[in-house]
Amino acid sequence: MTPAARYAAAIVVLDQIVAGAPAERALTTWARTNLFAGSGDRAAIRDHVYDVLRARRSLAIAGGGDGGRALVLGLLRRDGIAPDTVFGAGGHAPPAMTEAERRVEGHAATDAETADLPDWLWPIWQDSLGDGAMPVALVQQRRAGLHLRVNLSRISRDAAQAKLLKDGIATVPHPEVVTGLTVLDQPRKVAGSATLAAGWVEVQDAASQIALAQLPLTPGMRVLDYCAGGGGKALGMADRLASRVWAHDVDPRRMIDIPGRAKRAGVEIDAIATAEVGAVPPFDLVLCDAPCSGSGTWRRTPDAKWQLTADRLRDLNETQASVLARGASLCAKGGAVAYATCSVLASENDGIVGAFLSAHPDWTRQQELRLWPTALHDGFYMAVLRRT
Repeated sequence: MTPAARYAAAIVVLDQIVAGAPAERALTTWARTNLFAGSGDRAAIRDHVYDVLRARRSLAIAGGGDGGRALVLGLLRRDGIAPDTVFGAGGHAPPAMTEAERRVEGHAATDAETADLPDWLWPIWQDSLGDGAMPVALVQQRRAGLHLRVNLSRISRDAAQAKLLKDGIATVPHPEVVTGLTVLDQPRKVAGSATLAAGWVEVQDAASQIALAQLPLTPGMRVLDYCAGGGGKALGMADRLASRVWAHDVDPRRMIDIPGRAKRAGVEIDAIATAEVGAVPPFDLVLCDAPCSGSGTWRRTPDAKWQLTADRLRDLNETQASVLARGASLCAKGGAVAYATCSVLASENDGIVGAFLSAHPDWTRQQELRLWPTALHDGFYMAVLRRT
């Protein structure tokens, strides 16, 4: 496919998303009905779609509308790409620009439009981030980097870098965490690399690695990752402890890859079902990486920003409070629970922890980590609470 044809395909996908289809479903549907497109084409189309979704409102102003064609026009203008090199460029390119499209000047943007956030969310965002509200929102308009966690129980960071370079993947040490590497180029090569297959590295954002480094882990502890998902944090804790870690998720299907990942990394993780989790305690540390809006990671999942509603946020708050209470009930006397989200919204972080501490005077907050999205990492929150 030509570059212009890839933009044309992105317009088709974006029109489906604007009509209400989830981004991943729209991309998958397009790929299944256009089998001529190669992996490079699909990757480029995906990049265009996600570039638009990160900045959907501001691009709509630049392009003069909220349809796929206008959004792509806004993207080209923002990135300094001459629209005539795409629109009307022949072949399967989008039709040439109209005079009306050439004359689009856009209107004066509101703060919510500049920040590329829904109107209902902007006041909540401001209350949560204060002076950082607009800078953090603007950071989320651009792609995030790819970070790797080195399994230091098996290999040094320098040696992992050398092996990745043999795979054609250049990296640099992350400046904020000793386990971290930042991928400089060829990020799509990581999934098929020999270094990943050998279990020397795992894909994990630096924010999660920073949080793992701050957990109060000591040898011999009994540790549970209560909302384990794919097991990334359980793997990191097991590597650091060099001993077994337990993993649980309310949906066992999310943990399906954990046994294979653990074997590859040379660690022991015991996945337990919800019906069994009460028989294993007490634990010295329970990590509750609760379901959340993901607002600290919207660079990676921008569709989630537009799918979030006020009702959904309230439902998440109820779930988060329940998760923290249940995790705390599994702790031994003197044990700790680490409540975490990848959100920057106060209602999902300080609000949940504050309400729990008010209702449980025998618990105290010992540590708190608050990271906003930057060029170095995603957003993340963690509070370590201990039973006194």
